[in-house]
Amino acid sequence: MSIVTLLLTAIGLSMDAFAVAITKGLSMPKMRWKHAVIIGAYFGIFQALMPLLGYLLGVNFTEYITAFDHWIAFILLGIIGVNMIRESFDKECEEADDSVSFRSMIVLAIATSIDALAAGISFAFLKVNIVAAVSFIGVITFTLSIIGVKIGNVFGCRYKSKAEFVGGVILVLMGLKILLEHLGVFA
Repeated sequence: MSIVTLLLTAIGLSMDAFAVAITKGLSMPKMRWKHAVIIGAYFGIFQALMPLLGYLLGVNFTEYITAFDHWIAFILLGIIGVNMIRESFDKECEEADDSVSFRSMIVLAIATSIDALAAGISFAFLKVNIVAAVSFIGVITFTLSIIGVKIGNVFGCRYKSKAEFVGGVILVLMGLKILLEHLGVFA
């Protein structure tokens, strides 16, 4: 997987966390950078850990499914992407509080990183450098989450659905690219 593909995948995977960070920023009467960093850390750490976990699970099954691994990657990334696109059309802005307590953040961090678990499984089949992948994903999610808190605090829900839509499109296109490369369409 090229650096550009990895970077785009990381951005796509971080869009759920970015959208939730916007919602958290919206709920803050006044921007708190300490809270933004805490939110970014939770999302960044979980977005990095989940693909690592998925990768470790996937590596154990690679030898059994290498003949159709490209289809698995295509389907997983496609499902994740289509779900994100579908969610982007939900016009309701979720209610959120500005709490950054462990209890509040752990649920959000897990919920926004489930798709990264599935991506990690596909990384195993694609023989991705997992250290680079989880580093990219974690750092990009951390950074975009902090930016999301600021955007939410300033602009509100206007950009939440756009972020989810763009993230979904990126993931669908990455899945399609993986499939087409394996089928020999791209040399």
